[in-house]
Amino acid sequence: MYRILNKVFPASCLVKSLLAGLFLSVTGSVSAQLRPVIPPGDTLDLEVPHAVEHRKVETFTVEGVTFNMVKVTGGTFSMGATEEQGEEAYDTEFPVHTVTLPDYYIGETEVTQELWEAMIGHNPSHFKGKNLPVECVRYIDIDLFLMKLEYYTGVRFRLPTEQEWEFAARGGNLSQRTKYAGSEDFDTVAWYCNNSGNRTHEVKGKAPNELGIYDMSGNVEEWCEDIWHPYTEDADEENDKNAKVSRGGGYLDFARHLRVSDRRRVPITIYNSDIGLRLAR
Repeated sequence: MYRILNKVFPASCLVKSLLAGLFLSVTGSVSAQLRPVIPPGDTLDLEVPHAVEHRKVETFTVEGVTFNMVKVTGGTFSMGATEEQGEEAYDTEFPVHTVTLPDYYIGETEVTQELWEAMIGHNPSHFKGKNLPVECVRYIDIDLFLMKLEYYTGVRFRLPTEQEWEFAARGGNLSQRTKYAGSEDFDTVAWYCNNSGNRTHEVKGKAPNELGIYDMSGNVEEWCEDIWHPYTEDADEENDKNAKVSRGGGYLDFARHLRVSDRRRVPITIYNSDIGLRLAR
């Protein structure tokens, strides 16, 4: 067994990493549509929630690469280790607390390698493929990505806050209160240690959640905007300015880390083949 970033993996689930580099160019436009994509060689019947048909989506085209931003209507929800999370919840997910958010947009998928390379001019990922999620991305590398994306599109993109991430993963106001993002069955919605073949997979290869958002459980973990912090001031640990929150679990993880309330403390200098990102604005 191996322990990496507070995660324990069997020998078949080792992390491999590469360094990242930088540069970019972009253009933007808007429309709305839903186009499920299945990885080559895979067969999967996706059950798309009925509510997805009525969602609002912004579509941007970047150097011929298209990505969608899904509107999340604001609302109030219980954040943390809610009842459906059961005994698998960690201490860092307590206490459950009430959060109210305004409207915002979040990426329909994790940022793909095609999009990252179209802007940056370099692909740092260990597993290569234009529709695979970009990985081996350090938090400190993301700032330039976002800055140049804003410069060329005129739209200010950012990482989601941890609150925004969890609300979207739970399905927003359409939430069915499932343990994972869109289902009680993790195999339906997530690439994880037991079905991934120890590698990432193309985005939109598993079923979406209630908002039509893909891979919020599994495939790659996702950086959030927040510095690491406990949910209560009475906690033993303090805020860590050198660490950020990651969410969602990845292809190396066991199902426990795919839950919508699971959260991790990750140093800002770390880069692994199971850490990527999702846009918000």
